[in-house]
Amino acid sequence: MAASVQGSAWGPLRVGIPGLCCRRPPLGLYARVRRLPGPEVSGRSVAAASGPGTWGTDHYCLELLRKRDYEGYLCSLLLPAESRSSVFALRAFNVELAQVKDSVSEKTIGLMRIQFWKKTVEDIYCDKPPHQPVAIELWKAVKRHNLTKRWLMKIIDEREKNLDDKAYRNIKELENYAENTQSSLLYLTLEILGIKDVHADHAASHIGKAQGIVTCLRATPYHGSRRKVFLPMDICMLHGVSQEDILRRNRDKNVRDVIYDIASQAHLHLKHARSFHKSVPVKAFPAFLQTVSLEDFLKKIRRVDFDIFHPSLQQKNTLLPLYLYIQSWRKIY
Repeated sequence: MAASVQGSAWGPLRVGIPGLCCRRPPLGLYARVRRLPGPEVSGRSVAAASGPGTWGTDHYCLELLRKRDYEGYLCSLLLPAESRSSVFALRAFNVELAQVKDSVSEKTIGLMRIQFWKKTVEDIYCDKPPHQPVAIELWKAVKRHNLTKRWLMKIIDEREKNLDDKAYRNIKELENYAENTQSSLLYLTLEILGIKDVHADHAASHIGKAQGIVTCLRATPYHGSRRKVFLPMDICMLHGVSQEDILRRNRDKNVRDVIYDIASQAHLHLKHARSFHKSVPVKAFPAFLQTVSLEDFLKKIRRVDFDIFHPSLQQKNTLLPLYLYIQSWRKIY
């Protein structure tokens, strides 16, 4: 298969994937799915979170994450106990925004929901969170860790732009989207962990971009089933692939070359992120556990020769909890 300039840094396309011992995942990982206590806060605005149903707000976020972002849910379970509930809230906030696009039939309705979250964030920083479980838990996280409002608003603004349902014009546009959503999420996670380090921020930027690219690839079959294509147009044009080729689930060499080039960009971002490994504080490593699932997907897509429609790519890796636990124990990312 021909490799473009973008993909040339990946090296040989078909290599053996080293296996790990197939032990059962430690029970301790699953045992952490318990009710997470919220922070002790005070003030008149506490009324939003201190009623009879307060117990359910953290549980709501946990369940939303488990159902809609299972990999993020597993990664969050391995965070330090004092940070876990805040990251659950942050990721639940991201899920709420991410599912707006697919849950509405008209852009106007989507814009109304986005506007709700814009106002919610403004109200949170005025200590007036609305009576909504994710908003209440996010307010607690903001109060506890003094989270930067700018990163939250960047995520909202970028999700709003993405309601247009347009394909990315080039790989840079996809990376910018990933930077403003996934990387912003990681910057906030680092704040929750109490990390202020330029090397950790650089690693977060690259990991977020890799996450955005991989998410775009993984969602291609789903988007195709809805007659939509979001793969970068410049790479498709480079290999003579039309949107109709993707919609018809074409598996010829040109389509696989497109997928190879895009996947290679994700691989390069992971490689760059890991180049800061020795300079990043060890305390920041738990924020980057998602690299396990990213690398797992990139290995799987290499094994099927970059056939994005191969059924195996849509299957959950049942050993992922074990791999995450091992990565956490080894203190690497």
